[in-house]
Amino acid sequence: MIRLRGLRQVWDRTHVTVRDLPFAVLLCSLAFLPSLRGSGTDIGAVAERPYDAVAAVAIGAQSLALALRRQWPVLCLALVAAGFVLDQLRGYHSVAGTALPLALLSAGAHLERYRRTTVAVLSLAYVLFVAELLRRGAGEPPAEFVSFYVALCLLWGGGAWLRSTRIAEAERRHQVAERTRAAERARIARELHDVVTHHVTAMVVQAEAARYLTAAPERLDETLTAVSDTGRRAVADLRHLLDLLNPDHGEGSRTPPVGRLLTLVEQTRRAGQPVEFTEEGTPAASTGSADLVAYRVVQESLTNALKYAHGRPTSVLVRHSGRDITVEVGTDGPGAGAVTSPGGGGRGLAGLRERVDVLGGAFEAGPRPGGGFAVRARIPTGSPS
Repeated sequence: MIRLRGLRQVWDRTHVTVRDLPFAVLLCSLAFLPSLRGSGTDIGAVAERPYDAVAAVAIGAQSLALALRRQWPVLCLALVAAGFVLDQLRGYHSVAGTALPLALLSAGAHLERYRRTTVAVLSLAYVLFVAELLRRGAGEPPAEFVSFYVALCLLWGGGAWLRSTRIAEAERRHQVAERTRAAERARIARELHDVVTHHVTAMVVQAEAARYLTAAPERLDETLTAVSDTGRRAVADLRHLLDLLNPDHGEGSRTPPVGRLLTLVEQTRRAGQPVEFTEEGTPAASTGSADLVAYRVVQESLTNALKYAHGRPTSVLVRHSGRDITVEVGTDGPGAGAVTSPGGGGRGLAGLRERVDVLGGAFEAGPRPGGGFAVRARIPTGSPS
């Protein structure tokens, strides 16, 4: 089976002319079989004559030219048409005349330029061909010539339909690729927003706090160390995110390398935000993208807490079940109106909602009845998205 697959791959990589050649040779061979002589197309009722050298030329032009039907469709059609005219005018009536419908169908499907000119030239050539048959006293009624021309037009139209179908499919694939690239750009933008916003916010808060610690060197040193650590984590997260652009980067590495929740919570605490962290249940064996999305929900929520409710108690609850991950992040506040739009217009929260919605989960964020702000998300596990 593997060997056959390998042969198929080699065949697919072979030039299209080489792939079309076997059928052309087969048709040429059949035309010379004694039992099939004179059993081909007969238009004009020209008296049959035995094969000679001219017959070999006519048969070769019609059949062997089919090897060019996809690479050079105009040349193929010209050779086949010339061979067909010679075949009919000389009265050979070989089965190589079967090549004409195939050449017309292929030209209609694969010809890219001068399509109308080709149709006009072929139509004129057919008129001259019929005129020559009539001059020689063809025994066919005019209706037969018209019917044959209509059949040729239908063959060309069939090829044109195949071409339009192929173009439409290519356009559909292009649009799908464009939508995929746009979705990937949006995903990377959300990742960058989450990583940069969280780490930079933490660094700004820590740096602001350091301004008031000049009288306490030990605490100043601790704060500056936290700023340095946060910067290194930001660089590591950004490097990891850029690695995702590498096609060879594995799916299993989508979870941030430093991004386990305990590290994230500890970093926020060092920035001066009191955070109570609780994790319940056992993570599922296969969470797909749910683990990463849960991490981003906590990260964005803690970033908003640092920016808009700095110093106020914050709670993080992550609950694992067999089917989903539930995340609840709440920050105390003086009232519902004090913190009404964390995230500077909700850009970060909107991105979180999109992430959760893609996995078929539920997301809500808003002021708490007793004051402060809360973010809740239920993220189904097992989705490979």
